[in-house]
Amino acid sequence: MTAFPAFVDVEGRQTRVRVEGDPAAPPVLLIHGIGRSLEDWAPLTKRLTQNHRVIAIDLPGSGFTQRSALPTSLPMLASASLATLDTLGERRPLHVVGNSLGGAVAQQLSILAPDRVASLVLISSAGFGESVALPIRFLSTRVLGRFLATHTTQSSARLTERMLFANPDLVTGSRIEHAKAIAQQPGTAEVVWETARELATLRGVRSEWREKLSTGVANARKPTTVIWGDRDRILPARHLAEARRLLPHASTHLLPGVGHMPQIEAPDEVARLFAAFVVSIRANRPPGHVTTNGTAARIGDSLSVTPRQQRC
Repeated sequence: MTAFPAFVDVEGRQTRVRVEGDPAAPPVLLIHGIGRSLEDWAPLTKRLTQNHRVIAIDLPGSGFTQRSALPTSLPMLASASLATLDTLGERRPLHVVGNSLGGAVAQQLSILAPDRVASLVLISSAGFGESVALPIRFLSTRVLGRFLATHTTQSSARLTERMLFANPDLVTGSRIEHAKAIAQQPGTAEVVWETARELATLRGVRSEWREKLSTGVANARKPTTVIWGDRDRILPARHLAEARRLLPHASTHLLPGVGHMPQIEAPDEVARLFAAFVVSIRANRPPGHVTTNGTAARIGDSLSVTPRQQRC
């Protein structure tokens, strides 16, 4: 059991991982968003390790993982995630949890290797709408985007962190310094820029990859739950309605007063929703129903839950 971030060699690339929990317990894979790191999962990890083996990874060119020699794309990121699992010896079907870009990578992984995915938990996931925050659209441009990606300052890091959370108290000095440290890693700025250009334009998120991804996930019909904060300023909460339309087999949950990272702002609620979701899978409930707070609800309904106070 790796109870601290460690590096493993994955296809010749130093890859940063954190593995916690009983190795025999059902496995969970946590995938972060663009320009982020496995630290984004710390509050939730604490709440999942009692019953699961939890694997958090830094994607290629993100966090402190070396970038891939291949161009950045969803298929590459999904393939790299799979290779990391192979290196760790984890070949069982996993509950794959992704936030933002990580949600799109999770969906791509379920298409790439459906036998390795038990379920999808998509938290404020990319892939369900065109609208995206203006900074991401700027990042997708050739000249300005490259400049922004390669010039992270104290002020720009603070602004980015502030956009992620509804609660300004979460924009701490340590989070800002960590964001700056990530941005200064070799190749990270280029990967952030490449990712933005691959997935978005100045108008918003590209439709081509979104349509292909959602079609594949809908056809696979893996057990899926989608969680969103109603104060998300990166990917607006109205994307949740599109998620319900594209994935009618999925359950959906809207968390009031929460921003783009529910796993940090409302980890207790996310952990509770995750646990209820896993129980519903184990119970083999008929498709189209999930139980939350003891109440059966038709999958596709938007369930509002009140987040409790965040505790890191």
